[in-house]
Amino acid sequence: MKKVVLLFFVCILAFASFGFAPAAANTENAELVSGCKAAYLCEWRSGSAVYSKDETKHLPIASMCKIMTLVLCFDEIEKGNLSAEEDISVSETASGMGGSQVFLESGGVYPAGELIKSICIASANDSCVAMAERIAGSEALFVKKMNAMAKELGMDNTVFVNCTGLPDAGQYSCAKDVAIMLSDLLRHEEYFRYSKIWMDEMHHKGGRVTEMANTNKLIRSYQGCDSGKTGYTSEAGFCLAASALRGNLRVVSVVIGAADSKTRFENTKSLFDYAFANYTNKVVLEQKVLTDAVCPVKGGKQKEISVIPERASYIFCSKDDTDNIFYDISIDAVKAPVQKGDTVGRITVYKNNVEADSLAVLANEDAAKSSYLDSLRDAAQNWTL
Repeated sequence: MKKVVLLFFVCILAFASFGFAPAAANTENAELVSGCKAAYLCEWRSGSAVYSKDETKHLPIASMCKIMTLVLCFDEIEKGNLSAEEDISVSETASGMGGSQVFLESGGVYPAGELIKSICIASANDSCVAMAERIAGSEALFVKKMNAMAKELGMDNTVFVNCTGLPDAGQYSCAKDVAIMLSDLLRHEEYFRYSKIWMDEMHHKGGRVTEMANTNKLIRSYQGCDSGKTGYTSEAGFCLAASALRGNLRVVSVVIGAADSKTRFENTKSLFDYAFANYTNKVVLEQKVLTDAVCPVKGGKQKEISVIPERASYIFCSKDDTDNIFYDISIDAVKAPVQKGDTVGRITVYKNNVEADSLAVLANEDAAKSSYLDSLRDAAQNWTL
């Protein structure tokens, strides 16, 4: 069974010449950033590019490398291989890291969650190495995992050499890849427990305390900014990857090689402002029972059951575009028994005749298999004298 539903979203067309392609965005909106080597702006859910400047240029990214370190940490937690409460023993190598740090004690024991928090807030190199050694056995083996994940995510212009972002001629990335990396990190709800903290403390054995202040100042000064990672070395300049959420629209911004700290924050705010002023996520489907489709059940006590999308569907588009958005519902032929939550079909969403989203249709109720007596009863009810 197939059903097609048309939804027309019509807005006043004011900027019809603007497109989603990075090149077009770069040409028309070159004034959005200044004083930096590269920049990138995209919508988080779809990855649609809104703005770019030299987005694939190979550049050092300093501590933004730690985004991948965090990705692997939260992946391990998600898999059940690590918990925030697990005690991590700090090696002499980890405690001796230079640069930004929280001065972990060699041989000291700290909860994994506290180490992860110090990476998110204070960009702690010592905590990065401690977590790398816990997850992979050594920083070198952890870096192999970082590069494998980069390949898996499609980060084609990135090579990691260490887990901290400390200067190394062989380590580089690009604005687009950093956006991909941060977007993946944002999948982890646990990450936001730490990313939004403005100030905190790291407690050491013997009562010593290290004060921590978030290096991403926008979480305090920009409405909706709840995550991100700064970076700075003399080679990389001032860098910032950040994300902001307003309503159902989340955007990801990357600035690399800004001349000073103020410039990276101002450029990021400019990119965020542009996205929220000009773009939206239109709701195509809510996650509720569909009124325009049911699922026939063969051999069931019920002849049909209600269905529901696996999630809501949004389409990212310009507020000023004229869009033809529609979805196609395909329901499978199913046999009883059916359990609530079983996949029974698929919804494909199109924007201007191009596939924009695809999601499963789920059974919203159980359908038990009919018995022999049920079959006799049905036959009797349908018997005509």
